[in-house]
Parts: sequence; C-alpha cells; structure tokens
Amino acid sequence: MVNHGSTDAPTVDVVETSVPAGTVVDDISFPNFNSAYLELPTADYTLDVTDATGSVVVATYSAPLATLGLQGTALTVVASGFFDPTQNSNGPVFGLWVALPSGGNLIPLPLVIPPPPTARVQVIHNSADAAAALVDVYLNGDLLLDDFAFRTASPFIDTPAGTPIQIDIAPSTSTSVAESIFNIAPTLTEGETYVLVANGIVSATGYTPSQPFGLSVFAQGRETASNAANTDVLVNHGSTDAPTVDVVETSVPAGTIVDDISFPNFNSAYLELPTADYTLDVTDATGSVVVATYSAPLATLGLQGTALTVVASGFFDPTQNSNGPVFGLWVALPSGGNLIPLPLVTPPAPTARVQVIHNSADAAAAVVDVYLNGTILLDDFAFRTATPFIDAPAGTPIQIDIAPSTSTSVAESIFNIAPTLTEGETYVLVANGIVSATGYTPSQPFGLSVFAQGRETASNAANTDVLVNHGSTDAPTVDIVNVGIPNVTIVDDISFPNFNSAYLELPTSNYIIDVRDATGTNTVASYSAPLESLNLQGQAITVVASGFLDPTQNSDGPTFGLWVALASGGNLIPLPFAPLSTENFNTSLVAVSPNPVSDLLKIHVPFVYTFREP
Repeated sequence: MVNHGSTDAPTVDVVETSVPAGTVVDDISFPNFNSAYLELPTADYTLDVTDATGSVVVATYSAPLATLGLQGTALTVVASGFFDPTQNSNGPVFGLWVALPSGGNLIPLPLVIPPPPTARVQVIHNSADAAAALVDVYLNGDLLLDDFAFRTASPFIDTPAGTPIQIDIAPSTSTSVAESIFNIAPTLTEGETYVLVANGIVSATGYTPSQPFGLSVFAQGRETASNAANTDVLVNHGSTDAPTVDVVETSVPAGTIVDDISFPNFNSAYLELPTADYTLDVTDATGSVVVATYSAPLATLGLQGTALTVVASGFFDPTQNSNGPVFGLWVALPSGGNLIPLPLVTPPAPTARVQVIHNSADAAAAVVDVYLNGTILLDDFAFRTATPFIDAPAGTPIQIDIAPSTSTSVAESIFNIAPTLTEGETYVLVANGIVSATGYTPSQPFGLSVFAQGRETASNAANTDVLVNHGSTDAPTVDIVNVGIPNVTIVDDISFPNFNSAYLELPTSNYIIDVRDATGTNTVASYSAPLESLNLQGQAITVVASGFLDPTQNSDGPTFGLWVALASGGNLIPLPFAPLSTENFNTSLVAVSPNPVSDLLKIHVPFVYTFREP
C-alpha cells in the first residue's frame, strides 16, 4: 500500500525502472492512498518518483524487498517529510519510508543518487612550440595531466558532462591552475566521445607563421572501429606552417581520401578502412605536387578493430620555427601513450640506364679509370671493352671523369663531362678520340659520344637492333651497305665521332656488309655480320668502327675494324673480314664437290661481268 503523506509535494507518479515495470502508482496526491495494494513478486526494485507527467524525475529510491526478506509481507510505503524543508521550519527531508505490519520504526528506502553525467575524452599534445614541450593540464581546477609531453596522448577518460567544464593548460612547472596560459570552458554532451588535440604556438617570437595555441575539438570520437574488420582513422592537421593539403592513397590505389584539410581542422568523419598496409601521399591542395610520402602499416601494426587519430605534426620549415621538430604524420592510439610515427617513404633517386664503351685507340688510354661524381666507377677499364647497362643518377648534372689507370683519385682526371641524364632514359656512351699530344694523325680530341634512347633488348623479339658509332679517328665519312640482291645502304654518311640516327631493326640473319666511302662506290672493307650465328636474336647491340685505317700514321695502333658491344658488356666482339664478296652474282650458282669430301674440295664460282655506263 502507498500513501502520499508529504504536505508540500505535488501530485506524483511512481515508476519502476529495473524490471522495468513502468508506472506502478499514477497521479497520487496528498493525503491519499493508491487505490489498491500492489501485489509484487518479492524482488529488489528501483523506483523513480516523477512529476504527474512522468517525464521529470524528482528522486530515485531502491526498494530491496528480497534483500530485506519481505517475502509474504504486506507493508505500507509513505511519502514522508518535506520537499522544501526551508519553507517548513527546516523539518525532515522528503523520503519514502516503510511501515511493517509488526509496527516499530519506519524503514527508509535508500535514496539512489545517479552518477553525474559524463563524456569520454582523449587529449593529444601536438603543439610543437618548444615552450610547450611539457605542460600541465587542469580540469575544473584540479591537476589532470602532469608533465604532459609533446607527441603523447592520454587514454580516453570520463569527464563531467552537461555543464561547462574548465580546461586549463599551464607550464610543466606549475603548482596550481592560477598559472594557466590557456583555458577553454566547453560543455560536453553526456554519453558523447571527444578527441581534443592541442595545436599551435604559445611563444611570442621565433615561429612563422605564429598560429595561436588552441584545442581542436572533435565530437563523435571513437575508441574502437565501427566494424571489427576495419581500422577507423580520424585525421587532424596540426602543422602550423603547412598549407592546405590532400591525402592520397596510392597502393590500392584508393585515391584522395582526405581533401583540402587545413590547420587546425579535422577531416569531417572517420575513414573506415579495411585493415591493410597503405601508402599515403601528402600533396598540395591541387593533388598534383607530392610533398611527402608515408607508409601506413595498419595490418603490420595489428590495428584491426582500432579507432585512431593521425595528426600532421611538426614544421615544414624548421628553420623558420626555432629549428623545431620536422613535419611528419603521427598516430595516437585510444590507449594513449607516445604517438607512433608513420614511416617516411623516401622515393628512390631518379636514375637512367647507361652503358659505357671504351673505343679510344690511343695507346695512352689503353687502360683508364672512370669516376662518377668523384667516386671510382670503373677501375682499369680496357680498350674495346664495355660495361653492362647500369643505373646512373638522373635529373641533376653528374660528373664523369676519365683518368689514367694508375690514378688514386679523381684529381688526376684527364677528361671530364657533366651531362644531365633524363630519368628513365637509356644511354650508350662511347669513349673515342686521342689523348696524346703527338703521334696521331689526325689528332681527333678525346670525348664521349652520347646516344639517348638506347636499348637493352630488341624492340621486336625476332630482330636484332643495331646501333652504329663511327669511332675511327682517321677514317673518312663512310656508308655501310648490306651486300645482297639488291645492295642496300643501311647507314649513310656517318662520320667521326657520330652515331647513326636510330637503331637498325634487322631480322636476325647472317649478313655481309661493306664499309664504303661517302659516294657509296669505293669499298674500304667488307665484313661478315653473323647475327644469327652469334645467337643475337632479340638483342640490341652497338657496332663501333674502331682502330686506325693507317696505323703507320697513328703510333702503329690497332687496325681498323668493326666491333660489337653487347648489352651485357664485356670484351667487344670483332666482325670477321669477308674477303669473298657475293656482290653481282647469285650465290645459288656456286657449286661445291664432291660432297662429302675426303681430301680435295672443289668450288666452282661463275664469273659475272658488270657493265657500267660511262
């Protein structure tokens, strides 16, 4: 039985909230009983006394019927005392009291004091100002975080909600909140989760730009991923001198995942990412200029199911910011602690592919040392040898030096060149010419002939691609003719120290070629070019004219010939002389007997007469 016996209490309802049974007494007023006994299973209940609308809770009480051993008992509960004792001679305070059938002192039902409303909050220290490297954080005047360090985070903690709270930041040496250098008084929503990032500058000088210190606040934070298979990522731009940027994922590639974020803002919502290892480009706002690239190894770090915050931290230009910490992306875990740096991905230095062929027939350069940017590249590099194709720095000038084979440093260089190679290009470099002051006629100066758009393999797997370089200092301008039916000039008017204009893309076969004067009528020498016999199908080669037409005028140096450099490098391969020309007759008419032969081979070659008009 319930009796309303409080003289200054309004009409009320009694609502049971633990079962919940709902409204068990409706609109009871002084001095009335409820209409009939409530016949309740003996248990422990929780009762809200509300206004008559049932929407405003006046007070909450525990009714521990089972705990008090009241099974089988009929009892009376009275609303007793005053809602406002100050208006009632400071009399006894309102409460619910129980009268047992055995009489005696009434038993008070325990008042249930609800826990104060709270929100969940994580604080991340991301102020790169040296003056704020360590700070104290106060909450409502009490020390919350002592010596809170740059690039650390608190765990998520409960903080008061529903009314304004006072957050103060003070130097790490502070003894009270009175030393606060920054404060904020937000009102947090009960049950909400917040991420607070401390960003900006507290010093009066030494930082450009001097973005003011403050707390960036993100509501609807998360402590775990919304999907257990994902990692949820919140991003905060906390770099005071960094411009508006995009974040572009390049490994999936997922493309732009954060667009136009600027200091000191968050992205609009968590990125809900499948847990994997990603590569992130930080670009300018246009998305076209990559500022830096980072690895985000979410899977490697075991972050499945985690919600985390990534902060852009530090300075793009430390020299303008008291030589403070360098820009990077750092991760705050929900458990707090030191932030985790995302590894910077350093792109490989731009390179080009280069082959060097030694074709200087000067005895003084028979063996040389080659230096690249001051460091020995080729030691004792011999005449008529070639390097394989190697990677060389591109995009900026490189220094190539040639020195005697006895050299101990680049200081002994006798020739240098400083080309700028194009990234991704392939080059063939042929060392030609004379280094000696006397003994060679003509004395063509030593140098490197450079051919871009080189090849390491044939453009068609059925062909052999042939690049030609004229490297004979005393040979005139010549043509190279493929001797056949008909004769075809395959290289026209090539002179020292030049290349032909482009690779010859030849079906892989065995050829006879003439080196002729520029008129194409006088043959200097004939050579066999056995591309098929040498198994050069699918390869790209360089043929150099090498040595002297007249060694007697060139210190009795090596004799003229055609030599082949393979893409794999090594010793050059001489093309054999072809003393029997097949020009002007059909080779099918050649007769060989007997077949098989035991001791004497007879070869019959028909004469072919050629008449030329005067």
